[in-house]
Order: sequence, then C-alpha cells, then structure tokens
Amino acid sequence: MTSNPFPLSLFKKIGKTVLLIFFITILIISFKKTEINFFKLFEKRQNAYSYLFGKKLTPEDYQDAKRQASMYPQLMSQEEAKRLIREKYQPQSLPKPDELQKEITQISTQIYNQKSQKEWQEWVESEYKSILEDKKGGYFPPETNLNKIKDYLWALLETIYIAIWGSLLAFITAILIAFLAAQNTIRIIIPGDHLLIKYFRNTLYFLVRRLLDICRGFNEFVMALIFVAVIGLGPFAGVLALWIHTFGILGKVFSENIETCHPGTIEGVESCGANKFQILSFAIIPQVLPDFISYALLRFETNVRSATILGFCGAGGIGFLMFDKINGYLYREVATMMIIIILTIGILDSITSYIRRKYI
Repeated sequence: MTSNPFPLSLFKKIGKTVLLIFFITILIISFKKTEINFFKLFEKRQNAYSYLFGKKLTPEDYQDAKRQASMYPQLMSQEEAKRLIREKYQPQSLPKPDELQKEITQISTQIYNQKSQKEWQEWVESEYKSILEDKKGGYFPPETNLNKIKDYLWALLETIYIAIWGSLLAFITAILIAFLAAQNTIRIIIPGDHLLIKYFRNTLYFLVRRLLDICRGFNEFVMALIFVAVIGLGPFAGVLALWIHTFGILGKVFSENIETCHPGTIEGVESCGANKFQILSFAIIPQVLPDFISYALLRFETNVRSATILGFCGAGGIGFLMFDKINGYLYREVATMMIIIILTIGILDSITSYIRRKYI
C-alpha cells in the first residue's frame, strides 16, 4: 500500500495560503485605489476649522460689508417702489421705460424720507451684521432663534411620520413574504414530493428571494427620486421608498431567522396533527417573533436617519428644509437641525432599547 504523495491536509494548507494572498492583494489594491491618506486630514485641518467655525474676516471683508449695508436703504426703497407700481399698473399698461424709471425714483425717494435716519441706521447695522455672518460662514455657533427651531421641530415630526409608516408597512409585508422565502416554511405551506410540486415550490422560492434582492438592491434615495418624479413632491414618496427598501432588508433577515428555527418544535406540533396554519402559529412564530420585533425596531431607528436624507430629493420632512438651507448657505441653521436630529436619534435609541429589554 503506497502513501498518497499529496495528502488532503496539504491541499487545504495551499488553499488557505492562496485565499490569504488573494485577500491581502485585494486590500492593497483597494487601499491604493481609494487614495487613503490620513496625513491629508492633518494637512487640511485649517480647511476643516474654517468650514465648521467660519473663516477669519479680512479688512476687505469688513469694507465690502459696510458698502453693501450702506446701499440697503436705497435698495429697499426701490424694491418697495417697484412693488407699488406693479400693483398700480397692469403688465400691459406700464408706462415707457424713462417714465417708469422716473416714477420709481420719485416713489422710492418718498419711501426713503418716510423713515428717520435713526431707523435706517438701525436697519443698516442689522444688515451689516448679517452680511458679516454670511461672509464668515461656518456651522458654529448654531442658530438659536426659537421661532426657527419650532419650524425645524415640525419638519422633524414629519420625518418621524415617514419613518413610522415606511417601517410599519415593510414590517407587515416582510412577515407575510418571509415564510415563502425560507426553505423550511415553504415546504410546510406547499407540501408534497411530486416533481411538479417541487418545481413550483423551488421556482416560487427563487422568485421571492430575487424580489427581496431587487427591493434592497437600490438605495432608498434612488427610489425616492423615482417616486418623486412619478407622484410629485411630498412625504408619500418617502414612505414608498422606505417601504420597498426596508421590505427587502427585513424580508431577507426574517426568512433567514425562520430557517434557524429548531426542527424539533416543528416535528412536535406536526405529530399532534396540526395543520399548516397551526404549525406556523405555534411552532414557528413564537420562536422568531422576538427577533422580528428587535430587527424592526433597529430598522425604524435607521429609517429615521434615512427619511432625513430623502428630504434632499423632495420627499418631505426636515431633510427638505435642510437642503433648502444648505443651498442658501445658511449653515448655522443646518447645524441646529443636525443637532436636533442627533438628539432625536439618541432619544429613539433609548426608547427602543427599553422596549427590547422590557418586552422582548
């Protein structure tokens, strides 16, 4: 009897070595392609400071702000004069350009003279401070105006509504579909060893799994863009986007959780003569329901954050307001909204953690 010159253990060692080399090669290539350079963060620290806390204003910035602020009374007077003239004339009956400009000048002069120099000076100083803040930029210190914070909170409430309904609809539909996406329960729902039955069962299982792949294959932001284009702006588009994406995620997680059920419990219930519905109700659901609820709560926390981003494409909520402020370079207001969102996520995390500890 001759010994094997290439024992199985040697092939395993070679295979592990090849996999290790392949993994290290992928890490090296990906590290290079992603251009990771932690020293760059240190080199650009001043840019980060200026972006967060604002740049240092130069004497030219102060002079330019004074010049712009000094023009504010005349500009305001002219804008008010133009508004009054638009109300006075129909678009078709406007006077000639020279006469129109003369009338605008006369009315703006009257408006300007109606206010005292002290009143205009207060307006100029207020505008001067506003211009300096715009020039400085930065996210800190955050906006503290209570009226604005009230608007942010109402918008945040809409974001939470979107997350609630997107998560709830996904949870219900994922539970229903998960039993068809798990190999052990689909055999219970569609029993039999006939060739056609097996083919139908395997085909249905494959199609359901691919449906879940499709639903979670696209980011909810992409889906929100599609729904906004189809049904228009508003929170309903955000609900639909979260519903479909979360359905794909929960459906996969739930089905895999069902497949880990202990078969002894299923066999015990079957031996008592239980039907399909009773097997699912008394052997499967009690084992998986706590995990289902735990996963659903986790996804709800995630969906609150996702619903915020969906507002950037017009799907409602505080994200829509935040995107508007970013476009207007009102970064201090954006910082306030970010702080509110972070605090809300912390509160929701505490609530869901308490629910998991107390009832699951």
